Amino acid sequence: MNTELEQFLKMIKHPVKSRMFLFLKLPSAYFSGVRIREISASACSVVVPYKWFSQNPFRSTYFACLGMAAELSTGALAMAHLYKRKEKVSMLVTGMNGTFFKKATGRTYFKCEDGNTFQQAIQQAIQTGNGITLTATSTGSNEQGEVVAVFTFQWSFKVKA
Repeated sequence: MNTELEQFLKMIKHPVKSRMFLFLKLPSAYFSGVRIREISASACSVVVPYKWFSQNPFRSTYFACLGMAAELSTGALAMAHLYKRKEKVSMLVTGMNGTFFKKATGRTYFKCEDGNTFQQAIQQAIQTGNGITLTATSTGSNEQGEVVAVFTFQWSFKVKA
C-alpha cells in the first residue's frame, strides 16, 4: 500500500478529523448523522442513523439520507486512491440507481467493497489519459443484517490537463 493511501486512511479513521471533513465538505451528511465506520484500501462501511434529522413522514429514514451514506461509502474509496497523487484526477458521479427492499427504521449500514476496482480504474485513467467510468455498488443493511437498499453509482475519472 502506498504511503499517500495510508495517510488518507489514517486521517479518515481519526474520529475528530473524520467529523471535521464531513462538517466542512459534506455538511448535510454531517447533520443527518452519516459517519464512516470503517475504511481500508478495499472496502468502506458507512452508517446513517434513524433520527429526527434523517427521517421522513412515514417513520423511516429519508431516501436522500440513505443515498448520501451509500455515495459516501463509494466516494471515500475513490478519494482514498486519489489522495496526494502527483497526477491530478477529477472524479464525478455520472449516474446513480437505488433499489429499496425494506423500510429503514433504525441504523442502516452501507458497505462498498470495490476499492480494488477504483484503484485499477484510476490507474488506467492515468496511464491512458482517457476518461474511465466504473460502477460501484453499496449495499445497505439494517441492524438485523437484512438488506434494506442497494445503490449503484457510476463514477468517472479523468486526468486533468
